[in-house]
Amino acid sequence: MSTNATTQEQAGAGSHQVLTFVLGNETYGVDILRVQEIRGWSAVTKIPHAPAHVLGVLNLRGSIVPIVDLRMRFALERAEYTAITVIIVVSVISAAGRRDFGVVVDGVSDVVDVNTAEVKPAPELGSRAATDYIRGLVSVADRMVVLLDIDRLIASDMTSFSGNLAQAETSLAATAA
Repeated sequence: MSTNATTQEQAGAGSHQVLTFVLGNETYGVDILRVQEIRGWSAVTKIPHAPAHVLGVLNLRGSIVPIVDLRMRFALERAEYTAITVIIVVSVISAAGRRDFGVVVDGVSDVVDVNTAEVKPAPELGSRAATDYIRGLVSVADRMVVLLDIDRLIASDMTSFSGNLAQAETSLAATAA
């Protein structure tokens, strides 16, 4: 058996691959199997009554994909969209089923193998909401990577977004009556 095959088997037993990306000075990661596409920044179509961090939607090959700005979602300082700003299209699973969403990040770093045994739990910060969408923390090449639970992060946004749309529709119906 070759060394490369042995390394791959060992990596597969207790590890998984993560796409890492940057927001400000921090590095985050999502399960690579959830990533559908990485594309450059492009303007979106705004949706009325959407939360501030839901920028709007894009039409990707006939599918309407909501776009969430993770800088705004995490209450980070706003930054200009540049040539290295990207949209990572991820597959999110919620109670409503599977759906693709785009998340805007400052830039993509790389794909890394994460040893499951090295993942540390998110620290207690006094509020469960602050760490609810963090799957864990891991050190990769002398930097800390925050592993995100994309389902919890995006599904909670979409629940509130759907509620805002329903409220707006109710308001419009009441005004028309």
